[in-house]
Amino acid sequence: MTTGKPASLSIDVSWGADAIRVTNISPHLPVDSTDSHGGVVTAAGRANPSTWLPDTSWGAIARATTRPEALAVQLRPTTDEPAGLLMIENVEGATLRSVVTRVLLSELFPGPQPRTGMEVSEVPDPQVHGIIHEGRPGAIVQYHYENLAHLRNHVWQTIHATLSLNSYATSILTRSVTRNLITHPVEIVFEDGTEAIHLLVVRDGITRLASAWAVLAGHGADPASVATLATEALLGSPSAAGTSPGPGLGQSLAASRARWRQDLREEFHDEVKGATPGLRAAQIAQSYVVPAQIAVGVEGHEGRVLSPEDIFDDAIRSVLASVHVEFKQWDAAAQNVEVVTRALKRIIQQGDPRWNTAELQAVYGLAVGRIPVAELPQLFGGNPAPPGTALWRAIYLVSALTQPDLLELLKDQAKAIKGGQRMSMKGFGELLGPIIDLPWRAKKKLVTKQARNAWNNGGVLSNDVTKGWTPQPTDDFTGLIALAMNGDDDARRTLAVAGGVALIADKLLTRNVGSSLGAKKEKGGVPFRSDVNKVIEGLSRPTNELGLWTLALAANTFRSDDLPQNSVPRQSLTGKESATSTEPPYVHFKVDLDAPNRIARDVNGVPIPLYEWDVVAASDPERAAQVVPPSLVPGPAPVLVPATPSSDGETTRADDDASTSTSADEEPVTATDPVTAQGAEGALPIIPAQAQDAEDAPLPPSQRAATHREALHLGVQGARDALDHLHTLEPEVGDHTPIVPVDQLDELHKLLVGILTDVENLRRRTVDAHASEGGISEGDDSE
Repeated sequence: MTTGKPASLSIDVSWGADAIRVTNISPHLPVDSTDSHGGVVTAAGRANPSTWLPDTSWGAIARATTRPEALAVQLRPTTDEPAGLLMIENVEGATLRSVVTRVLLSELFPGPQPRTGMEVSEVPDPQVHGIIHEGRPGAIVQYHYENLAHLRNHVWQTIHATLSLNSYATSILTRSVTRNLITHPVEIVFEDGTEAIHLLVVRDGITRLASAWAVLAGHGADPASVATLATEALLGSPSAAGTSPGPGLGQSLAASRARWRQDLREEFHDEVKGATPGLRAAQIAQSYVVPAQIAVGVEGHEGRVLSPEDIFDDAIRSVLASVHVEFKQWDAAAQNVEVVTRALKRIIQQGDPRWNTAELQAVYGLAVGRIPVAELPQLFGGNPAPPGTALWRAIYLVSALTQPDLLELLKDQAKAIKGGQRMSMKGFGELLGPIIDLPWRAKKKLVTKQARNAWNNGGVLSNDVTKGWTPQPTDDFTGLIALAMNGDDDARRTLAVAGGVALIADKLLTRNVGSSLGAKKEKGGVPFRSDVNKVIEGLSRPTNELGLWTLALAANTFRSDDLPQNSVPRQSLTGKESATSTEPPYVHFKVDLDAPNRIARDVNGVPIPLYEWDVVAASDPERAAQVVPPSLVPGPAPVLVPATPSSDGETTRADDDASTSTSADEEPVTATDPVTAQGAEGALPIIPAQAQDAEDAPLPPSQRAATHREALHLGVQGARDALDHLHTLEPEVGDHTPIVPVDQLDELHKLLVGILTDVENLRRRTVDAHASEGGISEGDDSE
């Protein structure tokens, strides 16, 4: 007996070099929901006493699902089931209610993840705020983006970063996505005043989501191409998004996605009309729709200490943590941030009279990035108020989170979340590391691993710092030295944390290992072994003037948007260094207490760079005096060469062999300028580049890198073609001149050797990085 319904198809296709059996291809794609469908879903949601969402969110859910009638049936309450047929899930402190349905891939946006959020990222995650209705939590949160470009770049970054780690494209092409994606509605709010929009975001299953886009993009599409395809399908082209007159932004974007799906349906229809559908039909069919579990209701348990606006987000995070902390683990940094921020949130909601709840909420907002660094002066006030800088953010966070009683409670809550029995101060430092480096994580990514290892080794958490203290705001940390030596513990601990954070972030204080003993200064050698927090303790002793000056100058010199020249020696066989900042690189200098400005100089008057050897030695000068330092390999005197912008917005050096030597408070010093080599008086200030409007801001580096990769490939291929043409023409060129002059051949040879060397070094680093992280099995979704 036949039903008249066309049978599903199974075909064999070529996916790269592999032959893939694609099963259960539907002969047609689902059509979009209509406004009447949205009304049905909204009415059913309103009638359910266990759910509350804004009508615009119900509309987003109805627009995304392929079966709005079935979804309405799940929502409708009955006599026997007042909550309808919703899926019920009890998590820590709350009950989640969800609908299970199939949704359109092009209606799902990737949400922020602890794993990706704690990685070195160019585009920051949005700020997250809970939403309540009549005092009750809703199964929805607000994501605050700076502007529409921020949202676009964040979507692109998440897809790109996910596929750079893993992809299930082959598996999805074979049988489509088979496991539910955990999703929920969000309200996207833009800080520049752009109209808010309501969407569905994926919180678990990002790899499946991104891999479905990879299937649609086709075999051979790199992560950048897939990310661009997904971003433009979800948000339209950058030039047209949000600029067309007529309906609001949300309606315009929804209409753009609907047009994109209509084009895809027409393409699919043309593909399946033939006797045997091809690969393209399989790509579209297997990625067009995915299964999803959509949270629509939440209820906090009795006795739950969380405030209503935090219950839903904490419940979703509990679902993610139960999978990715206990089973399919995030990396250590993501787990640490998840643990310490949830521990702090628990303490806030306990209402302990020893602390001001509003102040703890401010500390929490600062820790997770919800409160920007620029708001520090207003947040903490005082006379003087702290400068609104990333370093002062770190100082205030360390001070707040190490108040003795609060510190012990945080450790207890962290142990409860992690399931451990004890937590040392080094263990607590491990939790703080990924919070402290949030503002400069992307700019200092070359040393992020070493910095977090230093926090794992105690960081700035010396015995003295954890006794409770109040930061002493200043624009010049050297002004705190005299106070510190005269018994002002607050000034001394401010110096310890400020200088310690700066030294750790710039890889001038690391978790030294056995191989560091006896190594040369410029190779990371140290005079003796010592834990990082012990070095900080020694540097900040009130009788150690050398150590206090080392801390103060490091804090004064610190920049959050770059790395100092003496923290990451970059060497190239071609002698070429890339510039990543429009400002000259900065340098931490060694301290000389006998010098007028306390900066050590060589016989030529050139400032001497600071090395980790000097930092460790300054923590215990008496002990260091017993160690004979290895000879420092002499090199050319530093020469300042200003960076010049190129036509594509990048910066290049005027002299490839030049190095720079400048601190944040001095003018650039050159070996050929005897006047400026003697001091910093009369120095010209460094003027930062003019800030650009949001719409004129350059694309994030990963997106620019995708363009340059394409240019590199085309350039090399073009060189190959040109060389082939030269070989072809060589017999026809007269003997009066070579096809390429010898001097030009020498220049080309040097250039090609340099390219080959850089490509090989990049290849080795990439291979080593992938090998160290290990493979992820196809069925194990890291998100």
